[in-house]
Amino acid sequence: MDRGFTHCLQIFPTADFQKTIEFYERIGFRAVAYLDSGEPHVCLYQDSIEIVLTKSEIEVVPNRIRYGYGYDAYFITCDQYEIQEDLMNLDVKIVRPLSTTDYNNHEFVFEDVDGRWIAVGKKQ
Repeated sequence: MDRGFTHCLQIFPTADFQKTIEFYERIGFRAVAYLDSGEPHVCLYQDSIEIVLTKSEIEVVPNRIRYGYGYDAYFITCDQYEIQEDLMNLDVKIVRPLSTTDYNNHEFVFEDVDGRWIAVGKKQ
């Protein structure tokens, strides 16, 4: 059934809005803050990706630690090589370099400032 979905929104809790905003702005996201709203949050935008930062009273526990494996987000793109190069030039930690997975995705994984693992790739 086609419901007309267009994209997915990621929600990332963070204990330190400013630290997380600075990281994502450094890699090309635009931040819009709604800190005076009933539920304070910050929206991060780049291309068709939107991430909503929410305030957490505890430190972030990435999926791979909390559940034993898994990414915290997956960004789909056709330009994995260029994006990986850009992130490396910005000294972003690449935890898995660009390769083809056993499930046939061409992807790499970087770590954000809160320890989240973000995969960037697509199906072959």
